[in-house]
Amino acid sequence: MSAANPLQFIDAGIVLYAHDASAGEKHARARELIKQLWLSETGCLSVQVLQEFYVNVTQKVPQPITREAAAQIVADLSAWKIHSPTAEDVLEATRLQQRYALSFWDAMILASALQMNCHVLWSEDLQAGSSYGPLTVVNPFNETSQKA
Repeated sequence: MSAANPLQFIDAGIVLYAHDASAGEKHARARELIKQLWLSETGCLSVQVLQEFYVNVTQKVPQPITREAAAQIVADLSAWKIHSPTAEDVLEATRLQQRYALSFWDAMILASALQMNCHVLWSEDLQAGSSYGPLTVVNPFNETSQKA
């Protein structure tokens, strides 16, 4: 990836909204963001994101999709750059958790995005505008969010 198209990590909630038709405006915005990441070939995620997405889209949204449809989406997203955390990544997440007072799961997302040298982390769970080294959190649902 060139500096002109830095890698962008996407959190599970964003992927979920993109496939949850009951999510209204968040659905539309998340779908557009994922489309942009596909076209620019800058989208990244982790095994954790795929797992969270699958469970939530098949069990926890108001209109769950079939397991088969969810598995196909996971297969499609597998074309992106995927981080498969190691034990060292878990230890790094514990350090990030303590340093930034994050939940462990948010720290795992952060650790994966940093490990992949991403410059943007799309999330509504972490504080928009926060920077972690070269990584900046952007909430795609904020009215002031601009394209990263």
